[in-house]
Amino acid sequence: MRVYVYPLFCPFPNVIMNIGIKFSQSAFKHDISELDIRMAFDNVLYDERLDESDGEDELDAKYLLIGFGRNAGLLEILYNIIDEDTLKVFHAMKCRNIYLPLIRHWGNDAWLI
Repeated sequence: MRVYVYPLFCPFPNVIMNIGIKFSQSAFKHDISELDIRMAFDNVLYDERLDESDGEDELDAKYLLIGFGRNAGLLEILYNIIDEDTLKVFHAMKCRNIYLPLIRHWGNDAWLI
C-alpha cells in the first residue's frame, strides 16, 4: 500500500489537515488513477458518512466522497477512517447518477442546474 500525505477535508473535525491516504487494490478496479483520487479529495463536492448506523464508531464507518478528477469528471470515492491521521480508499469510479442528488442536498445547488 502507498501512503500519501497532503491537505484534505477530514470528516470529523470539519477542518483542513494533513491526512495520510492508503489505497486498497480494489480502489483501482475501475481504472481511476491515484492522481484522480487525490484530485477528487482536493475538489470535494460531497463528503459524508455513507452508512446510517446508530453506532458512533467512526473507524468502522464507510464514507462517500464525490469530487472532480483531473478531467473535471465527477468521481465517487468510498473510504474508511483507519485512525485520526489515516484514510483507506477502497473504491473509486466515475460517479453514478444515483449519487448526484446528494450534492444538491449537501448545499451545493450552484453545481447542478
